[in-house]
Amino acid sequence: MSVMKQNNKMQDYIGNAKYIDPLSDWGFRRLFGSEPDKELLIDFLNSLFEGEKLIVDLVYSPAEHIGESQEMRKVFFDLQCTGINGEQFVIEMQRAVQKYFVDRSVFYLSRLIHEQFKRGETNWKNVGLKEVYLIAILEFIMSNHGTDRYLHNVALTNTDTGEIFYRKLGYKFIELPNFVKTENELVTDRDKWIYLLKNLSRMDKIPAVLNKRIFQRFFKIAEIDKLTEEEKIMYNSSLKARIDYENSISFAEENGYYKGKEEGIELGKLEGKIEGKLETARNLIKLGIGISDIAKATGLSLNEIQEL
Repeated sequence: MSVMKQNNKMQDYIGNAKYIDPLSDWGFRRLFGSEPDKELLIDFLNSLFEGEKLIVDLVYSPAEHIGESQEMRKVFFDLQCTGINGEQFVIEMQRAVQKYFVDRSVFYLSRLIHEQFKRGETNWKNVGLKEVYLIAILEFIMSNHGTDRYLHNVALTNTDTGEIFYRKLGYKFIELPNFVKTENELVTDRDKWIYLLKNLSRMDKIPAVLNKRIFQRFFKIAEIDKLTEEEKIMYNSSLKARIDYENSISFAEENGYYKGKEEGIELGKLEGKIEGKLETARNLIKLGIGISDIAKATGLSLNEIQEL
């Protein structure tokens, strides 16, 4: 895509937008990853569990997990938090289908389960596993599963009876393309939250159906005019990373490389995840922002920032 077209697309993203895009990396962390505003994430998660469990408080955890050996590579989560009973939640956004996406999802939670044990600890008499959950927000339809459901609850079950076999491990996959409800069709808080995720960046006011305190707070935090100059730089860099990602996919499709192949997807993922964070870090360095603050804002390690 030419520079002019890319700039036009950037302008389309920003334009006269009143609210940030919650599906951008920075926008998602801005809205759901702030300790002072964690009630937003708590309410969102409770809407997904719908009484299956009640989350009353959360503590945010580091997004970076380092393996015990070189063979166990680093794992980065978009968001990770822990409930008051030790249950762990990983919240991930995924823009396009990947060949081994489900494998990676299982690996994520397996890593959290593994980390519950201290090195060399094998005494099961004294150890009980904590609950672990993955919430994946998908901008694609995960597979040809023959249904238009937008929320898929996955757990270990007895295939003969359909009964839950193990209740401490769960996955919730939200397929945004399958969510087609209009404002007038929003009834549950779950529907309202998912509608917000999909449509916030195109709104210019709070819809009447969302006139509730928790959503009013969400809209207030999402106002672009309320961002500092540093925050606007980080947000714009995140949007550019999103556009770079989409351009990479478009290029691969136009040249016959994509068509469901992992190579084209991974190219876009690399553009969108890594380069966007590096560019954001460079901009913040120029502004004189401290390295530790840059690491918190971008998810990069201190060594990666120092090498820029």
